Amino acid sequence: MTIGLFYGTQTGNTESAAAEIQRIFGAGLVDLHDVAKADISDFAGYDCLIIGCPTWNIGELQSDWEGLFPELDDVDFSGKKVAYFGCGDQVGYADNFLDAIGILEAKITERGGKTVGYWSTDGYDFDESRAVQGNKFVGLALDDTNQADLTEQRLRKWVALLRVEFGV
Repeated sequence: MTIGLFYGTQTGNTESAAAEIQRIFGAGLVDLHDVAKADISDFAGYDCLIIGCPTWNIGELQSDWEGLFPELDDVDFSGKKVAYFGCGDQVGYADNFLDAIGILEAKITERGGKTVGYWSTDGYDFDESRAVQGNKFVGLALDDTNQADLTEQRLRKWVALLRVEFGV
């Protein structure tokens, strides 16, 4: 089984995290797709997806995801397991930390996707987020601005969780 990892990046942090996720999973398990170059039909080739998006400006999607967002209405995500990760700044943007993955998760769930890879909010300090359901983020929360020293450990733990949830 191959996993499709679709990411958008503005400053390079999300792209770096995507490459690290691919490396941790191991050779041949994860195909990387920069959404700036991806076609909406590319989602169809995978039963398991990882979606990566930084929150940009004040709670907005990164520009490449923003451009692709309306086209997600044309994708049937039924039967697909979908994991999310996002990059954000919990201190500077405490009122909308990781909103982007919350926006994407809501749309993809509406289109039939099954969310996996929920991540605890413990260890984070923010006020609000559209990416929180109950006491968990809908996916992995990365903050290289304030907690860069935790990124590698979080990525390893999350990939181990996804291995179980994806069955690989």
